[in-house]
Amino acid sequence: MSGITLAVPSKGRLEELTREWFATNGLVITRPGGARSYLGAIEGLPDVTVRFFPASEIARELIRGTIDFGVTGRDLIHETSETGPASVSIAKPLGFGNADVVVAVPDAWIDVTHMHDLADVASDFRSRHGRWLRIATKYITITRQHFAKAGIAEYRTVESLGATEAAPASGVADIVVDITSTGSTLAANGLRVLEDGVMLHSEACLIVSRTANWPAKRKARLDAVLARLNCVAGF
Repeated sequence: MSGITLAVPSKGRLEELTREWFATNGLVITRPGGARSYLGAIEGLPDVTVRFFPASEIARELIRGTIDFGVTGRDLIHETSETGPASVSIAKPLGFGNADVVVAVPDAWIDVTHMHDLADVASDFRSRHGRWLRIATKYITITRQHFAKAGIAEYRTVESLGATEAAPASGVADIVVDITSTGSTLAANGLRVLEDGVMLHSEACLIVSRTANWPAKRKARLDAVLARLNCVAGF
């Protein structure tokens, strides 16, 4: 089988922008079954099957190699698996969906401006408060990796299922790791980003799976499509 599979976000603004980007570059994505259908195509490219999935699912399947290439956020690749970045190749950043994964602390913590300050707070927190520092986040993997690099181990994560930025005010957590594009929502909730607290710059990217099956004929098919989009697989 020499056909290849492209995954694009299944709904919302990310789907719209993805389809607009492909159309601008001469490839029109169709969805014959309408918004409820998960199957699509690219006009004039019968060997490319289009699947519509949530962005987080696209990241997971690219890493697994069950999807050949697709559009998802860089943050989701890093968060889905520690091996995520090594399992894929960024063919092209697409210039939309820009946001940063950041560490933010309450405004009242006036002496905490950098990660090394936070390390001091974390090491003293248990003796002062009888518990570890709590971090509310949806980004468990990224938090663990970044805090390990900063030498911070004395904390626990509180998985956020709702508005992460509200966690400190509600008493659920002490600080947050969250994604933000302007920082305005964090500021509205009395939080500020540490001066060196940007953990990851993210945006929507066209991403190729390194772990997919790439015999010569399928790889040639992929390279031909990417060439029309002015990008390369990178492997």
